[in-house]
Amino acid sequence: METREKILDVAMEQFSRFGVRNITMDDVARSVGISKKTLYQEFTDKRELVMEAFRRMLVLDKSKMSFVFEAEDGVIEHLVSLSKMMRERLGNINPIAIMEVQKYFPEAWGMFEKHKEEVIMVDLINILEKGKKLGYFRSEIDSAILARLRVNQITSALEQTSFHTEPHELVEMQMEMMDHFLHGIFTEKGRQSYYSQQKSQA
Repeated sequence: METREKILDVAMEQFSRFGVRNITMDDVARSVGISKKTLYQEFTDKRELVMEAFRRMLVLDKSKMSFVFEAEDGVIEHLVSLSKMMRERLGNINPIAIMEVQKYFPEAWGMFEKHKEEVIMVDLINILEKGKKLGYFRSEIDSAILARLRVNQITSALEQTSFHTEPHELVEMQMEMMDHFLHGIFTEKGRQSYYSQQKSQA
């Protein structure tokens, strides 16, 4: 692994666990096992490091889900994988870190807003349309409206992180909202297939 990638992986892990403001450039250099001089050769300052670490996280999340659309079906697999990935991602993030990025690193948060519109929204619309054609979702739903509703649910929970003191609370909120969303659009075929996929991946 190249030095830059190693730095970003360590920074992502440290920021997620302890918050962005609590972790210094010295902390990152020490955790990676490099000098502070080497760190500054890769990143001009902490703001750039936060930006690039956040960008790497979004790229990794996108790549984890891209394989689903290669399958002929893939709708239910996508939903189960998305649920699992969301639990893992949010379960490993200190809610304070999310709040700090929003407040102190608006450029990084802007990347999430762009990712939300250009990746999450588009993927959701595509999966909803595909699910309707395959009989997993009710045919009468408006995919664009429902995708917007789900994206707004995700964002609203993240913007309320100041009310959460434990990562599991954020995970539970997102899982409850996702479960409610899905059961509002499933056909009986979709519901049974979803339960079956959950059991097989448990």
